[in-house]
Amino acid sequence: MLDERLGILRVTMKPLLNTTLLFLLVIVFSGSVSGQDFEETKRLAEQGDATAQYNLGNMYDSGRVVPENDAEAVRWYRLAAEQGVAFAQSNLGSMYRTGDGVPENDVEAVRWYRLSAEQGDATAQYNLGIMYSNGEGVPENDAEAVRWYRLAAEQGDAASQNNLGFMYARGEGVPEDDVEAVKWYRLAAEQGDATAQTNLGVMYAIGAGLRQNNVRAYAWFSVAAAQGDEDARSKRDIISETLTPEQLPNGTVSKHSLVLPIAEFYREVRSILPTSTSSTQL
Repeated sequence: MLDERLGILRVTMKPLLNTTLLFLLVIVFSGSVSGQDFEETKRLAEQGDATAQYNLGNMYDSGRVVPENDAEAVRWYRLAAEQGVAFAQSNLGSMYRTGDGVPENDVEAVRWYRLSAEQGDATAQYNLGIMYSNGEGVPENDAEAVRWYRLAAEQGDAASQNNLGFMYARGEGVPEDDVEAVKWYRLAAEQGDATAQTNLGVMYAIGAGLRQNNVRAYAWFSVAAAQGDEDARSKRDIISETLTPEQLPNGTVSKHSLVLPIAEFYREVRSILPTSTSSTQL
């Protein structure tokens, strides 16, 4: 059966980091951070400025301007986190979860994620949802996972939107609801999330939560495959077997193995839909 060949829906479990440098009144960061920016940030951080401490941790974490140094990143994230900077709390949680710069400790990861999530940081809310989904540092609790995914998803976090869709599709932590699953998958897919694009393609292919449509399934698999998603590429090739040459772009799928900018590719994919439906949602 087609649904068996397409495999299972996917959830995103990779922890996220806040990578944005916060604005400092005395420093205006340009597109790239200079050595002068680093020295001034370090001076302010050493004076106890919490925003500068977070920014300095981020520089060490990402290797911007200075060599990457996880231990130094942890040191500065901690100082900022203890002053209540939500981004720093979230990133410190991720350092504990991955064991970068500190011994791996899921309980500590949850503690810092929670402090940040309760301040409304979407990245921390997503990460806390993962911890509850996996039972890492806390007892496994799907309802709590859904709660935190939803809070982040409502702020527009694409990974959380995908995971919330997954929870609805599987009936984990919420009553099973394919229509809600499609809603959240679509929101994430339209932001360019390849996993959500693949999941939305599956929903079209099996007719779950919407009318079954293999052309649209092919379109969403193609968009995800264009971003290098191998699972989507495989599913696209499976679904292509159900389409006529006229339904395929130029009668071939080969050009969709190219990695194109998502916006350009999205416009191209819309063109493969029948004229009568090309103005509707993919």
